[in-house]
Amino acid sequence: QVQLVEPGVELVQPGGSLRLSCTASGINYSIYYMGWYRQAPGNSRELVATITSFGKTNYADSVKGRVTIPRDNAKHTVYLQMNSLNSEDTAVYYCNARDLDGTNNYWGQGTQVTVSS
Repeated sequence: QVQLVEPGVELVQPGGSLRLSCTASGINYSIYYMGWYRQAPGNSRELVATITSFGKTNYADSVKGRVTIPRDNAKHTVYLQMNSLNSEDTAVYYCNARDLDGTNNYWGQGTQVTVSS
């Protein structure tokens, strides 16, 4: 059984930093592309960042320079390090794992991130 486990809720003040984690089980983690997506109320789900099995990263324009997506293959874990957070970053963040051709595509249960003072 494939599982992507994320924290449930995170609250952070404007200007603050946050690191999300997503630990995978049930897949050959090292060959999977990993990513983070987010969905704000009333909006569709959007890409935040992805990282290939080789470590190549891609970031949405809205987060470039504020976000990194390191992965630890030994721990089967991908992280999302976010800095200089603002209210527009408030959303549910979803971890994603997919294989090279997209045949297998899995989602975490989502983490509610709220940026508020």
